[in-house]
Amino acid sequence: MKLAHQFLACQAVVALLAQTSATNATELSIDRISSYVPLSKDAVSVEQVTSITQFSDVYPTDWAYQALSNLIERYGCVAGYPNGTYRGNRAMTRFEAAALLNACLDRVTEVTDELKRLMKEFEKELAIVKGRVDGLEARVGELEATQFSTTTKLKGKTTFVIGGVNANGDSQNGISFDQVGTGGADAYNEEFGALTFNYNLDLFLDTSFTGKDLLRTKLRAGNFGQSAFGGRGVNLTGLNIAFASEDNVKVDRLFYKFPIGESFTFIAGAKARNTEVLAMWPSVYTKGGATILDYTAVAGVPGVYNKATGQLIGGYWQQKVDKGEPNLNVSINYVTGNKAGSNSNPGEGGFMTENSAANLTAQVGWGNGNYGIAGAYRYGQCDSNFRKGTSFVQNEKYNLKCTTENGERTTRSSNSYALNAYWQPEKSGLIPSISIGWSINTVNGKRIVDGTYTNSQSWFTGLKWEDALMDGNALGIAVGQPTFATALEGSDTAFDGNYIFELYYNFQVTDNIAVAPALFYLSRPMGQNTQNLIDNGAGYDGRFNVFGGLIQTTFKF
Repeated sequence: MKLAHQFLACQAVVALLAQTSATNATELSIDRISSYVPLSKDAVSVEQVTSITQFSDVYPTDWAYQALSNLIERYGCVAGYPNGTYRGNRAMTRFEAAALLNACLDRVTEVTDELKRLMKEFEKELAIVKGRVDGLEARVGELEATQFSTTTKLKGKTTFVIGGVNANGDSQNGISFDQVGTGGADAYNEEFGALTFNYNLDLFLDTSFTGKDLLRTKLRAGNFGQSAFGGRGVNLTGLNIAFASEDNVKVDRLFYKFPIGESFTFIAGAKARNTEVLAMWPSVYTKGGATILDYTAVAGVPGVYNKATGQLIGGYWQQKVDKGEPNLNVSINYVTGNKAGSNSNPGEGGFMTENSAANLTAQVGWGNGNYGIAGAYRYGQCDSNFRKGTSFVQNEKYNLKCTTENGERTTRSSNSYALNAYWQPEKSGLIPSISIGWSINTVNGKRIVDGTYTNSQSWFTGLKWEDALMDGNALGIAVGQPTFATALEGSDTAFDGNYIFELYYNFQVTDNIAVAPALFYLSRPMGQNTQNLIDNGAGYDGRFNVFGGLIQTTFKF
């Protein structure tokens, strides 16, 4: 029994005695004192009870009911009369009071002796526990004394990638390869066919001042500048995690977001990304698994989710619903590109000018963790881009590059529309989650050269099995067509089609280490720029494809 219970027992006895005496003092008169005969042990026999319910004249509404119950049921030191009554309103003699108090004190003494015996028996164990607690207190004190901020947390992720690519198809020996495809498979392999070992490092410094807001500073470094996995040769081989900084650590994100009321969140940043400030991400293909190609990481619609990064303002609204219920959400943000927002020259940049290389992105979504659908729109000024596509779409003379003629800037711009949806089973098994996406892009403004595309599209389907083969692991398969031209201006029909296939297996070694072997195949990544085109009267039949294999290892800390 605890010492606190012993103390309560004494308190209960004293309180009961005091209150009983006080109550009966008001009932006795001077005239009755002479006729009062105190009870004695011989005059009335008493009987020990084990439950307060044994008393027929004690009710829960009585003022001392709880005190009496404690004395009986916890300490067993209260007796009643043989007829099953307690007679709580009757005065008691000092002898009776002494007997009751002595009985309770005897029980307290027994408990104290038992407690001492237990403490002696477990003396070694108690000493070990005390030592551990003292050690933990010392370590906590040291951490509190040395941490650089009480509100900032550091999280990190390091990714190693070892692998390579190989091209097949038409051969043009002795001709250099570049992004517009002036070479064939041999030229590509000569420049990009080596096995490479690259890394990406992300450091997140997350600060909160109120517990609900977030100031994020992200530092990043990587060595993908000369690698095919960084998008060299054909941009579609670029990985989601690829970053080129020549091993220098750079500020990659810097933004602040905070809630306004219960449903709205506002975001502003000197360096933020449009895809990272949405209320909902409309795909579960990369959730809980690996992220390999950049194209599949943007839900297969790079025309809308183009990862534009720069000076940003935006916000989103979320409907408040019960946990697990689908909610409606609306997101909108504006972000400049190519560092234009920090340029004071309005003819070259600026924030919210005609030369901001800006992207205005809006999304309406509905769903929860198991299913969802989203529609999105992006308006892009000149110098914005469609992120990933065929070499023909990415070619500078065909895309949204700003140009100057006779001292005037072009007004070329784009409008992109996307529709995405996802579903995943409540429990992992043979049925995978499915994520789909489709987008269409239109280009408007002054034509630079004949053959400029006016429309392009992309689509994607991704399947992912959770707990594949082993708990915690994931298997992913994706197929689609990255942005490819579907209509040309002032020229013939486009033959820009290209398919992409991706397969990965994410092996979760520990909670913080994952290894993901992956394969991918690009059927015609240069699109209409594919060399050795053969005019067979029905179209073009050039051949150039790329196969890639890699092992991606991720460390989180």
